Amino acid sequence: MIARLSAAAAAAAAATALLAAPAGAVAQELKIGYVNSDRMLRDAAPAKAAQAKLETEFGRREKELNDAAARLKAAADKFEKDQVTLAEAERARRQRDLVEQERDLQRKRREFQEDLNQRKNEELAAVVDRANKVIKQIFDSEKYDLILQDPVVFAGPRVDITDKVIKALNAAPAK
Repeated sequence: MIARLSAAAAAAAAATALLAAPAGAVAQELKIGYVNSDRMLRDAAPAKAAQAKLETEFGRREKELNDAAARLKAAADKFEKDQVTLAEAERARRQRDLVEQERDLQRKRREFQEDLNQRKNEELAAVVDRANKVIKQIFDSEKYDLILQDPVVFAGPRVDITDKVIKALNAAPAK
C-alpha cells in the first residue's frame, strides 16, 4: 500500500535519500511519480461504476424523500391558507400532524444520508484499494523510487502518472 506523504515529508525523504546515497548513486536520477487522487477517483471507470451503483441503489429512496417533502409543503401551504377558518381544536390537530410529519421526514433524511455515506465509504474504499494495487504494480514494474499521492503542493506533468493509473484501473477487470 502506498503511504500518503505530505509535500514537506516527501521533500525531506528525497533530500535524505540524496544525502545518504553514495556519490555514484546520486548521478542516477531518482524516478518519482505523482498520482492526483481526486482526478483518479473522478475519471477512472471503477469510480464511475461505483457512483452509478450508488445512484441506482439510492435513487428510488431519494425520490421518495423528495416526494414526501413536496407533499408536506403542499399540506403546510394548505394549512396556512385554511387556518383562519378552522376551529381551534382542528387547527391544533393539523398543526401537530404537520410537526410530526416534518420530524418524521427529517429522521428519514438523516437515515438516508447516513446509509448513503456508509455505502459511499465502502465503495470508495474498494476503489482506493484497487487503485493502490495498481499503483504498486506500476511502482514495481517501472522501477519507481517514490510515488506520491495527494496532498502534494506542486507536481509537474513529467512526474504525473495519474493517466497511467486510470488506464490500468480501466483495463483491470472488476472484482
